[in-house]
Amino acid sequence: MPHLRFAPPVPTRAGVLLPRRDLVLGWVLLVLIAALAWLLTVARSRDMGTEPGTMGLVLPLFLLLWVVMMAAMMLPSLAPVALTWVQAIRRSTTGRVRALRTAEFVGGYLLAWAGFGLLAYGALAATGRLVDSHPDAGRWIGAGAFLLAGLQQFGPLKRVCLRHCRSPMFQLLRYARFRPSAKDLRVGAHHGLYCVGCCWGLMIVLIPLGFMNVAAMAGLAAVIFLEKLWRGGPWVSWAVGVAFLVLAVLAPFQDWLLPGLQMSGPSMDGM
Repeated sequence: MPHLRFAPPVPTRAGVLLPRRDLVLGWVLLVLIAALAWLLTVARSRDMGTEPGTMGLVLPLFLLLWVVMMAAMMLPSLAPVALTWVQAIRRSTTGRVRALRTAEFVGGYLLAWAGFGLLAYGALAATGRLVDSHPDAGRWIGAGAFLLAGLQQFGPLKRVCLRHCRSPMFQLLRYARFRPSAKDLRVGAHHGLYCVGCCWGLMIVLIPLGFMNVAAMAGLAAVIFLEKLWRGGPWVSWAVGVAFLVLAVLAPFQDWLLPGLQMSGPSMDGM
């Protein structure tokens, strides 16, 4: 058996690059935005059940809700990279321009996740139709989602993208050569694509667990945060991958593992 070695890069430490006041202000701002997104997500989830599919949402409303969910789940782990980018632009801009450019960076990042949301909408819509016509198919859809998510945790795309998300300094230096036009938007979108490549497997488990399952979203957000910012993040990825593979084996025989693939029930307000 080959000897496994992890030599994970040290995650970006924005505190080394930014003055303490700017660091605290940036963290507080992003955490407040994420907290507001969590409040909106929880409030919306109270009016929705856990039925399969898109739960009747049209595409524009789904994408709006998806972006809010991604802001809630992803912004805390994005903070070090965003603050590092602020450090790169802070010397040549005023405070107002810097704030606008940072907002553009975050907007580009969320735009990348909105693109993935289009794929998620299609997958959820197809899942909903299939489960409506063949209820037993939900067991195997759930098993397949957990299996695919587990395999992605061990795949080369996960490894490459996680390495970038944990230590993006080299890529941020390359971004300095981007053309000025919409530069911050494109930088944010480019980094967002790496995060999509890193985390798409985690997101597809929302198909069996429920698109608006707040507890599942919170657990996944914690995993993402640890993967990207904790020194032992690569080991977290492996542990979560093993857990998903175990769930893939159990899912066809344990309906409680598939709340998002059961036929519609009452909303949380009706309980």
